[in-house]
Amino acid sequence: MIKFFRKIRQRLLTENKFSKYLLYAVGEIILVVIGILIALQINNANEARKIRNQEVKYLHNLQVDLNLNVDELNNYLKSGNASIESANKVLEYYEGKPLEDLNDLNLHATNVYIWYKFTLHDNTYQELVNSGNLGIISNDSIKNELLNLQALYHKLKNEEDHYRYDMELLIYEPVYAMLDMNDLVKNYTYQVSNGQAGENVSLSRTNYEAMLKNLKHKNGFVMAVFEHTTMNSQFTEMKDLCHKLIDMIDRDLESSDGK
Repeated sequence: MIKFFRKIRQRLLTENKFSKYLLYAVGEIILVVIGILIALQINNANEARKIRNQEVKYLHNLQVDLNLNVDELNNYLKSGNASIESANKVLEYYEGKPLEDLNDLNLHATNVYIWYKFTLHDNTYQELVNSGNLGIISNDSIKNELLNLQALYHKLKNEEDHYRYDMELLIYEPVYAMLDMNDLVKNYTYQVSNGQAGENVSLSRTNYEAMLKNLKHKNGFVMAVFEHTTMNSQFTEMKDLCHKLIDMIDRDLESSDGK
């Protein structure tokens, strides 16, 4: 093709048709420019397609993380409600309920003693941030809500740290001094496993009567109700935001499929 155009140019010059040669040269330049622009457009389209494919993979992975968070948050809400219920039952004994069932008191008190910090499933988000690829998420609303979810998580961490401090000071410190932890654990394990583990040991009434006279320990259960209620509110807010993000990503993926 190049040889063909060169022959035409040479013939025009040989025939002394300079004006036609000039016109032809300009036309040839225009054709070359158009060809380059088309090639660039195709290359840009291919690059955009690659970026979008990578973005879609990230979006799917974000949804996996978000669904895991929803399941985990539901578990923590259930656990938080159980802790609130147990703390209130313990407080009934502090307020004068007859101490007729030591096993019941031990069961509900230990339900409050046991708790775990929440861990957010955000591997995909962290990968986006650490690799510098967060900008690959083209939907700014999705990016903003991901940032909001992180902010809620850090807020929850602060509340958990506060609760941990209260537990150490008001719950764990007094109970370690008042109760036989060996009997407590064996009895509790026996109850929650329906007799499949632990041991049905007899608990010391004297120790539990002393516990019910300890105002510091009582305040620990009061704070457990208050702070689990606060954390449950935060869990609910995070769960709602996870659902919102899942829906937003669904719509983004559907709009992409429809293009």
